[in-house]
Amino acid sequence: MEVLRATETYQQAGAYYVRIQAMAKKHHITLREEFDDHDGPDTKYIVLLDENFPVATARMVPLDDGRMLIGRVVVLPEYRHRGLGSQVVRECEVWAAELGFNRAVVDSRDNKTEFYRKLGYRETGEPLPDDGTFPCVRMEKEI
Repeated sequence: MEVLRATETYQQAGAYYVRIQAMAKKHHITLREEFDDHDGPDTKYIVLLDENFPVATARMVPLDDGRMLIGRVVVLPEYRHRGLGSQVVRECEVWAAELGFNRAVVDSRDNKTEFYRKLGYRETGEPLPDDGTFPCVRMEKEI
């Protein structure tokens, strides 16, 4: 697997492709719901490539001076259960640390918290607004 720090539009298109194929189609999420104000030319994305084909992704959004939000962690269905979700999160953590952030934050779907616990994340107890899609739990980890 090749790791791509997608900073250019054509590279970010790979992240968008994975999100549309693996989340939007499966859960009937509209493009307006999937792509929000955090998606833009300055957003940082990790994309995992299998022979130049995007198969997994995550985005990174600064919350404040010390915390980076890692979100939209998605793996194409045919690539799941191979450790790619864990790999993409770890790649985000490394990049965030290089950028000077000391904490990684995820807003985990409530049925995915065990995945993040295994990666060292812990619930913060911080309430999250219900946006009508998935119930989520805020989790953090020192990086």
